[in-house]
Amino acid sequence: MSASLFAPYRFRGGAVSKNRVALAPLTNGQSQPDGQLGDDELRWLERRAAGGFGVVATCAAYVDQDGKAWAGELGVDDDAGLPGLRRLASAITTHGGLAMVQLFHGGLRAAPEVSGLPTWSASAYHDDAPGFTTPRAATEDDLARVIDRFAAAARRCADAGFDGIELHGAHGYLLSQFLSASYNQRDDRWGGSLEHRARLVREVTRAVRAAVPAGFVVGIRLSPEDFGQARGLDLDESLEVARWLCDDGIDFLHLSLWKAQNNTGKRPAHHALPLFRAVCPADVALIAAGSIWTPAEAVAVLDRGADLVALGRAAILNPDWPRLAAEPGWEPRRPPLSPAELADLAISPTFVGYLRKFRNMVAE
Repeated sequence: MSASLFAPYRFRGGAVSKNRVALAPLTNGQSQPDGQLGDDELRWLERRAAGGFGVVATCAAYVDQDGKAWAGELGVDDDAGLPGLRRLASAITTHGGLAMVQLFHGGLRAAPEVSGLPTWSASAYHDDAPGFTTPRAATEDDLARVIDRFAAAARRCADAGFDGIELHGAHGYLLSQFLSASYNQRDDRWGGSLEHRARLVREVTRAVRAAVPAGFVVGIRLSPEDFGQARGLDLDESLEVARWLCDDGIDFLHLSLWKAQNNTGKRPAHHALPLFRAVCPADVALIAAGSIWTPAEAVAVLDRGADLVALGRAAILNPDWPRLAAEPGWEPRRPPLSPAELADLAISPTFVGYLRKFRNMVAE
């Protein structure tokens, strides 16, 4: 097994991950209805920190009420949440992990039935999917406010003792919606050309960078191409956006690849990691996620150019993955697992209910 998987990684601001294995941000629904940290969410994340993950990221945490997208979502929109955030940051860092919060706004994918507020996005985009609510187009006031809310949330996370934040610019949520040539149908300074469609994510990145201490880690997750709810994204445009965001001060770029072993759709002969490595400075970390299960698969992703790997489902079922991966011949548990087995892995009945949405994750 390559020693690089277990070698420390130093982000350019000085923060150090003890290894190259990160817990990907994972929706779990375990916080309180008002966005306060839930004990089940604390237990789930602390268990992964104790299992040896070098970076431990929260679920997507909403920066404003109108961006809330599901019940039980963690909120970072109000100072009332600081006691819980401090508990969470302390629980992660006590075990030697870097504690990160993923900052998020749902945009047209927010849930009025949960937030009590109407949705808005780049444009009044319409989808014929059942239950889809057409959002209103953002005003200048909306955009000024959300930029400020991202910055305030990042400052709040720093005050709570976290080591960094990740902006959620992937999966068709608000920042991705503005980048999208499909969702974003504006013809003003926030839409049209790539430069204009990228304005919101760049303004948010700059505002966040200015709001936090110099050593605080600031990164972003991007979908390089169309997949699922991420629509209207072009690989070459994503490469240009990545280049701009590096100029704007990000410390890492997290690529949501879905299947990390696959090459890109637009350039079938090329993998995304070397392409993004070529446009990002060497001291900007590349993190890759996408159906990585085994240590050998993780090493293969590092060999393609990633600095760290982010585990999702493998981390759900294997909270000690980083600690056990060094053992020769070790193979991670794979689904399905029973609710009782999941409970032993610090996964609450609420999270089990969410996992039932995914085929063969939960044994009945």
